[in-house]
Amino acid sequence: MTDAVDLPLDRWRMQVVEHVARGYRFAGVYASHDADTAQLHALLVGGAWVSCFRTCLPPDSDGSTSYPALTPDVPAAFWYERALHDLSGVVPIGHPRLDPLLLARQPGQPSPRPGHVDHAALERHIHSSATEPRGPVDVGGGGVFTLPLGPVRSGVYESIEFLIETPGEDIPHLNIRPHYKHRGIAKRFEALRLADGILVAERVEGISSVAHALAFAHAAENLTGARPPRRARLVRVIHAELERIANHLDVVTRLCDAAGLAVPFARFGWHKESLMRLISALCGNRFGRSVVRVGGIGAQPRLAPAEVSAQLAVIVRRIRHDRDALMVDASFLDRLRGTGRLDPSLAASHGALGPVGRGSGCDDDARKRPYDGYAELPVVDGTVVDDQGDALARLRVRWGEIDIAAELIRRACDRLSPISDTAIAAPVEMADGFALGWSEASQGEVLYGLEVRGGTIRRCFARSASLHNMLLFHDVFGGDIFTDFPFIEASFGLCYAGVAM
Repeated sequence: MTDAVDLPLDRWRMQVVEHVARGYRFAGVYASHDADTAQLHALLVGGAWVSCFRTCLPPDSDGSTSYPALTPDVPAAFWYERALHDLSGVVPIGHPRLDPLLLARQPGQPSPRPGHVDHAALERHIHSSATEPRGPVDVGGGGVFTLPLGPVRSGVYESIEFLIETPGEDIPHLNIRPHYKHRGIAKRFEALRLADGILVAERVEGISSVAHALAFAHAAENLTGARPPRRARLVRVIHAELERIANHLDVVTRLCDAAGLAVPFARFGWHKESLMRLISALCGNRFGRSVVRVGGIGAQPRLAPAEVSAQLAVIVRRIRHDRDALMVDASFLDRLRGTGRLDPSLAASHGALGPVGRGSGCDDDARKRPYDGYAELPVVDGTVVDDQGDALARLRVRWGEIDIAAELIRRACDRLSPISDTAIAAPVEMADGFALGWSEASQGEVLYGLEVRGGTIRRCFARSASLHNMLLFHDVFGGDIFTDFPFIEASFGLCYAGVAM
């Protein structure tokens, strides 16, 4: 169920704080602009309930906009309010640290103000020169130095900078600066038709194209009232779960690489490649792009359901054989056990998502707020949860999710075969308004807030699980040393493109 409530500013803040205190999960805050007025949107999740509390911020006497920050009472708002300040220029008064997060702006440089189409201001923003600010320093003392890791990384990592403050081996503090690759995603959605908006959604996090397309499509379908045919709903599940397996295998290969295990690294890389080729054979694109459309899917699958199920069974059998061998390797397990421990109480208070949260005892899965074919495939009730909180727990969660995903795909294929109705999309009647949509990516919940005016997108807030979980990366290095960093980073499985939006 989704809901949107408009409130005056004082009641808006009070309602958000009270709901979080009562156990609702804080899922984001962002601003939309209309001329000089900003509208704040706070997203909250509670069981099957997802809501948006909204309030208007008229400009102050000097033309600026501000409000009392949520962060002092809702710590999970810390990064969201920094991002809001970067993109919208709205000042959360009382925020403990307004360093640039997503976008480093020069004094006087205009903010992009998502939701307000002013291309002249945007051009001035794009072409103005910016001097790279020095990174913050939080740890002092003899022998302490700052080691910058990134923003350019080896391999295929996205651009991000970690400022590791260390006396040599321990990591007492870590600063994260993802703004080196800001892509202006929020502005790219503006003025697009719904059918074109899904093309941008697929590229917010390229490795989770299907999950983002689904979240966008669900928001659009909630707004327009379109209901995809049953065939389309089951095909969506198949693609979403194939994407999940591929991304979990990517995490496994990175963990094996960090441990220097060449054979498992090659084997699990082969398994992932086999999955990607199956996806390509099914739809014509290795990342499942152009499968999801508002109202259904874009085309009939190129493989019969029985063929998909048979090919996947072979791949999963090989994965399990190599998994069993890997999970008795003492040197590998020793590097993961106790490493990068995320305290379950911190995970719960922040509302940690996906395997990061489930590895610390947080049983949260957006598929339990059923969408598409998941309503008739209740196998997700078997979601794996581990309360150890370390890199090994997160890996065990991923193994369990691979098994569950394979079972979901098998059941979806079984149900898809006898369906005689060949319809793959429902008609979509344009409607103006606001709606929320979500899906469960391999990293966790993807949440979209969509506003349409005049038949085109006015504002689209694309909240990835990577953005929500990245803040917790600060807090998992207690007792660990520098050589543990690649294991902890890989075990989180974050996509930095979904952070630096």
